[in-house]
Amino acid sequence: MKNMKRVQKGFTLIELMIVIAIVAILVALAVPAYKDYTIRAKVTECVNGAAVPKLNISEYRETVGIFPPDADEAGTASPAGQSQFCASFTYANTGIFTIEMQDSLMDSALTDGDINPRMVPTVSGQGGVNWLCQRGNTAAAFLKYLPSTCRGANTP
Repeated sequence: MKNMKRVQKGFTLIELMIVIAIVAILVALAVPAYKDYTIRAKVTECVNGAAVPKLNISEYRETVGIFPPDADEAGTASPAGQSQFCASFTYANTGIFTIEMQDSLMDSALTDGDINPRMVPTVSGQGGVNWLCQRGNTAAAFLKYLPSTCRGANTP
């Protein structure tokens, strides 16, 4: 009889365990990064939703020559339709308004009031209004959720 040698096919148990361990490590790293990314996207949605009040304030300033005296004139009285993650816009008669987020809808680990960027207008030489997004009263631990353009220090 011929001496037949068995050819081993497949993976050993050790090889499979190593692959599973590598996949588990990758998942452990990817899930928190994805969570941060989704929160940042929701905050950005709110910041982009502030385009409507920014336009209203800019038009009022260019037409009347001063910033609107109250939230109704500024168009910041209600963020309805802007985003489900925007709770309200808090307006100051200097044109500055703060975006109040519904942080608890973004992530259960957040509480309302953790992330609140503010929009600051500056009047250009031609009378137009330029907008600067600032960190507002967002704590340093939550700055990673703000768009990069909004992470700068507050100026009066």
